[in-house]
Amino acid sequence: MLKDRLRQILIELAQTETLVTYKDLAERLCLMPPQTIHRAAGLLENLMAEDAEAGRPLLAALCVGRLRNDLPARGFFMTAEALGLFAGAPEGPAARDFHIRELARVFDFYGQFRSG
Repeated sequence: MLKDRLRQILIELAQTETLVTYKDLAERLCLMPPQTIHRAAGLLENLMAEDAEAGRPLLAALCVGRLRNDLPARGFFMTAEALGLFAGAPEGPAARDFHIRELARVFDFYGQFRSG
């Protein structure tokens, strides 16, 4: 299932503290055009809801926009706000601080499962 594949890809990235662009993630998921990035973003937003409900850090924080200076797309922040996890503009200092904190949570949480 695509959702399970997405989670596995992101967990592997988290364990090596690696970020991925939406385009690269869409390619790893073997999504076919049209709207591959849009579909990947939708999958990430669903994953965010699952992670939030389970009390886990947001794996979707690993996915960043190529032109957003290593920040996720606006939809990440709007979804986090809808989930009650973030308040503020999807750009600027508050967004960057939230993203940095969320990445730290992801790396800490999934780093404990690193093999080796």
